Order: sequence, then C-alpha cells, then structure tokens
Amino acid sequence: MSDRIIVAMSGGVDSSVAAALLHQQGYEVLGITLQLWGKDVCVSSGSRLCCSVRDALDAKAVARRLGIAHQTLELVEEFRASVIDYFVESYRDGLTPNPCIACNDHIKFGALLDHADALGAPLIATGHYARGGRDDASGRWTLRRALDAAKDQSYVLFNLTQPQLSRARFPLGGMRKAEVREVARTLGFETAEKPDSQDICFVRDRDKNGFLRKALDVGEAPGPIIDTQGRVLGTHRGLLGYTIGQREGLGVAAGRPLYVVAIDPPANRLVVGSREELLARTLRAERVNWVSIDPPTHPLRAFAKIRSRHEPSAASLMPMADGRVQVEFEEPQSAITPGQAVVFSDGDVILGGGWIGRHE
Repeated sequence: MSDRIIVAMSGGVDSSVAAALLHQQGYEVLGITLQLWGKDVCVSSGSRLCCSVRDALDAKAVARRLGIAHQTLELVEEFRASVIDYFVESYRDGLTPNPCIACNDHIKFGALLDHADALGAPLIATGHYARGGRDDASGRWTLRRALDAAKDQSYVLFNLTQPQLSRARFPLGGMRKAEVREVARTLGFETAEKPDSQDICFVRDRDKNGFLRKALDVGEAPGPIIDTQGRVLGTHRGLLGYTIGQREGLGVAAGRPLYVVAIDPPANRLVVGSREELLARTLRAERVNWVSIDPPTHPLRAFAKIRSRHEPSAASLMPMADGRVQVEFEEPQSAITPGQAVVFSDGDVILGGGWIGRHE
C-alpha cells in the first residue's frame, strides 16, 4: 500500500496542523482545498470572505511552509446538489437540516475519496476532532469521540460507512484545541490564530432566511400561529427558516414565553406552546447507519444525542422491522427536531445514528 495521504485543507488551523502531524509521521501528504461555492453563492461580507479564495491561499501558504504538494479541487456542482439543495428542500418541507453532515457524507468522504483514488492515495485525513480505529474483536472500524469534549465532532460523522471510515484518519482526535493552536504557532503557520468557521459556511452574514427566500424564489406566505389547542394567537410571516424550539421572532404577545413546537407546511401553520410542551420522551430514527457495530436485532441501552450541542441522554433503542429505530429516553428531552440527526453512543464509541422523523 502507498503511504500517500490526502489531507482536506480548508485553510483553517485544524486542517493545517493535521497536515503537519501526518507529514512529521512520514506520510507523503498531498493537501487539497475544496472549492465549493460558485459566484452566485460566494460573496464578500465586509472585510471577510465567506468563499474559499482567501482560505485556499492560506492553505497553499501552509503547504509551501511544510514542503508538501497542494491542489485546489472544484466541486461546486457536487456541493450544490448534495448540500445546498438538501438544505433548501429540507426547510421547504418544514424540516431542520444539518448541512455539515451532508457535506461530510457526500463531499469530504465521497467526492474527495474518489479523487484520492485517481491520485493513488489509499487514505484521506481531515481536521475533525474525532477518533477512528479498528476493533480487532469485531473486525469493524469504529468511530469514537475526541479527547477534547468541547470540540468533539463525532456527531457530524455518524453516517460514515465502513469503507469510508477504514480510509479516514483524524490526527487531532487525541488533542485539545489549545494544543493545536500551539503547534501552529510553533510551526509559524499563517492560520495559527484564525477563528473557527461558522456552521453554515455558504450563508452570507448568517442571514439564513434571506438565503432561503432567494434560493426558493418565494415571497412571504403568511399563515396562522396557533397553540397546541388550536387557538389562533397571531400570524407568522412565512414558515421558511422556523425551527423547533425557536422562541425569538415569533411576534406573539401571550403573557408567557412561547416556543415553536411544530411546523405544519401543508396547512401553512406554525404551532407554538410552552417550554413543557417542547418536552418528549420518544422519537423514531430513519435511515439509520450503524457505524461501529453490526446492526442490532434486539433492544439495547445507549446514550442518544439529538443535536450537535446536546448532552447525550440515556435511552433505550428498539430496532424496528423496517430499519427504523424507536428511541425512548429515560428523561424527557426538549425540542426534538425532525430533520436533525440523533446519534447513539456507548462510552466514547459512536454506535450509529439516524435522522429524526416527523412526530407520529
């Protein structure tokens, strides 16, 4: 096997240090920066660019300092089809998407792996904070949480397949962020003090609703805001961009805090309720991927995480005949959101996960 490894270099400090560590370990490192945005998406925002032009220059500078090869790979159409279209259509359907997971599935561990094949590279690496490895007992490749719990990104990697995980390397999984920045400073990297990227990298100025309106070419479609008993409390400005658990911007004066508890696109209704009405004990996970274990045939106990910044909670997982999983939490959870991922774990091992379906 070749010792060549592709490193996805975003132009940030994490991927810069990942490339440096692998270079120090003796790999033949090829840095690749992905160009994901076309001119109709990539725009300037003040003095900071949200496109990859500046990032590509930073990545190239790091590669030059390390003495490794560097390329830019254009995947604009692939990114639009797999990430942006998914993001837009999810909101159209009243779901809350996670574009980072879609990007990992289809771009970083999909199209980039195909490019690695063309370059004769058996492995790829990213700056994700997660850990991978092979379990000798089961023969499966496993995904585990990072050492730095505050930076752990295993949640957005749950959907990796065994072939993808077997070829993936995560050099930062055993490091803390402060250590990573110190390595970058020691090596004199231009990226050492660069801030972390925002969650939705293709949305200008964090104006999600403006982006959605433009992408869908729709105007406002006002409709009723109702409570859980069906009483009309007000009028929403259009359902695009609302998400379960949202409190701000509802425009309803009820004398008590209200939150979005359901989105009903067919009836163009927004359902609101109290914090208590956001709580639920159960959900059904669809399109489940068992990443570190074989698909179970019997119920099992685990911890389940319903969004990236959610603390995992004890739950029972009950596999269903159709491949879905019924999840029952020991304690009620707030704002279980259709369209988001639910990820299952045992200790620091990520067992698998799926997509939260609509409430039945």
